[in-house]
Amino acid sequence: MRIGIDLGGTKIEAVALDDDGCEVDRERIATPANDYDATIAAVRDLVMRIEARMAAHTKTSAVRTASVGIGMPGSLSPTTGLVRNANSTWLNGRRFDADLQAALRRPIRIANDADCFALSEATDGAGMGQRVVFGVILGTGVGGGIVVDGKLWTGRNAIAGEWGHNSLPHVEPIDRPLPPCYCGRAGCIETYLSGPALLDDHRSRGHHAATTREIVERAHRDEPAARETMARYARRLAKSLASVINLLDPDVIVLGGGLSNIDALYAAVPPLLGEFVFSDTVTTPIVKNRHGDSSGVRGAAWLWPAG
Repeated sequence: MRIGIDLGGTKIEAVALDDDGCEVDRERIATPANDYDATIAAVRDLVMRIEARMAAHTKTSAVRTASVGIGMPGSLSPTTGLVRNANSTWLNGRRFDADLQAALRRPIRIANDADCFALSEATDGAGMGQRVVFGVILGTGVGGGIVVDGKLWTGRNAIAGEWGHNSLPHVEPIDRPLPPCYCGRAGCIETYLSGPALLDDHRSRGHHAATTREIVERAHRDEPAARETMARYARRLAKSLASVINLLDPDVIVLGGGLSNIDALYAAVPPLLGEFVFSDTVTTPIVKNRHGDSSGVRGAAWLWPAG
């Protein structure tokens, strides 16, 4: 049995999968925000409860050796081993993997949450059977992960797939001024393609909307302002994905995060790619994820290969 943990800023979710990838248990709890020691304890206790339930169900203690994978914001520095770039800031600068391994008394594997999404979709999701899968997160932030031949490609600096903090390619007058990014630069892809960015773009042109869902619904009803906002978003997404295709040329691009539920994107974006991709044809499929909100936690479980 393998256990996956999705460690978020507000919730911690765990799932147990059997060797066939079937879910056998799940639990979600609130994250002890701003409390590092309590976060370690919460993850440890969550794993122990799942193992206890599975042991009682199967009448065996074998599940007490379940593998544990963790998906988390940010990543571990390959130089220091410390957490960096996590929006759950109380994890930054801590030796999270070592502390959690000590608490669980077993090895664990940790990856960025976007990497876990990509691995999930490549293993038994929308990218299943493809050699090179690029998984995209379009949500509160923008992230990505790369899977090659069923294995995560993290890169020398452990930042492979971090396309959200590349600059928006092919900047046009309508894309200016470049929005500032929390990373300290301006014009990052995230500042155009995240959910908050879509809402800000609409409002900055004098249009009111309370949520991104409202913009999408208005565009579906052919409201001109909303349609223009969504057209800008689709073009920016096409430009950004074209740079990934030019560099990586993946077999499939799988979209995740809240904005991946905008069905119109799957028709609007592919015809725009040809303008920006350095090829006479572009056949790269852009598809919606299969596992939805469960992809991250399932991918964490798949950090340990079968066998």
